Amino acid sequence: MGRVSSCSPLYFSPASSLTYPPTLLNWNGELSHGQNKASDQVKLAIQKNERLLVWAVCGSGKTEVLFKGLEQAIYENKTICIATPRTDVVLELLPRLRKAFPTIAISGLYGGSDDPLSPFIISTTHQLIRYKDCFDVMIIDEVDAFPYEYDPSLQYAVDKARKNNGALVYLTATPSRKILKQVKDNALPYVRIPVRYHGYPLPAPKFTWVGNWRKHIRKGKLPSVLLKWIEQQFHEKKPVMLFVPSIKLAERIHSLFEEVQVDCETVHSEDADRVEKVMRFRNRNYRLLLTTTILERGVTIENVSIGVLGAEADIFTESSLVQIAGRAGRSEKYPEGEVALFHYGKTNDMLLAFRHIKSMNVEADNRGWLKGKGVYGVKK
Repeated sequence: MGRVSSCSPLYFSPASSLTYPPTLLNWNGELSHGQNKASDQVKLAIQKNERLLVWAVCGSGKTEVLFKGLEQAIYENKTICIATPRTDVVLELLPRLRKAFPTIAISGLYGGSDDPLSPFIISTTHQLIRYKDCFDVMIIDEVDAFPYEYDPSLQYAVDKARKNNGALVYLTATPSRKILKQVKDNALPYVRIPVRYHGYPLPAPKFTWVGNWRKHIRKGKLPSVLLKWIEQQFHEKKPVMLFVPSIKLAERIHSLFEEVQVDCETVHSEDADRVEKVMRFRNRNYRLLLTTTILERGVTIENVSIGVLGAEADIFTESSLVQIAGRAGRSEKYPEGEVALFHYGKTNDMLLAFRHIKSMNVEADNRGWLKGKGVYGVKK
């Protein structure tokens, strides 16, 4: 919007009536038991203009859960917004929704985008400051993610963009304490999906003590246990995503991997080329991707192994570690992913993340929704 001060006039243009072209959902997949239950609830919430939390594990197929509800909204000529805190997630969702609804114009809005506007948008939450009383259906993906969870102005922008009587659907695998309190107080209806669409257990993280790894890095060396683990993943033909606590560390560790002739790339929030780098990693142009928490959500890489160096760092909270672990095992072809937390002392957040993942596997097993080789007391 450019520079805006408190004395700048802003003008509001009411949304005009619209009519979508005839549509048929172009998706022949089959929903799991958990997805079906959530899908029905989403459709009902959109029909009745109600609020709903979809609490679903990473890789459960939340996007597919939306399809029937979105189709219902299109039949009713409702304006639709799927909002997410991060550009990376917008870019991940756009092709999937356009493929599912090929006759409908869907706009992707984020910093630097040039899509023409349409009554169905997928947008970063930042872009919604441009809208007022516009959307009949507001779906917020990754509602607990940074910066949305910590920025009241973004929450205000979402509320302002949704019509007063519009449906509001939250999607997340890791609800914040604020949202959980609403659930506990029966102020927010919810539906939970404790298992992935393919029915296999969530990969639980393994804790690996790595010693004073920061001291190793300062001396220009990579921890031997980390190098050995990465070599093992490469031997098994698995690409590796290695999460580190900061941009500065990512860049330093990148140079150390280059010294030992490991081909890798680094991505972080200040990297203008991160979308292209992730695409090249997905295409197997290199086998190791160093990243900060910028890629903890919304990215799917087949058969990837996940490592976290310095898992004891404050930035790796319970929800962050659950989301990071959720990058592994997402494919039905490769459901048993590897998640390794390299640490210099276990933290409560590490233990809570482990228990969170285990509890979802146990709940899925108790409901009879789990199959395949299990972990930690769940199906063997």
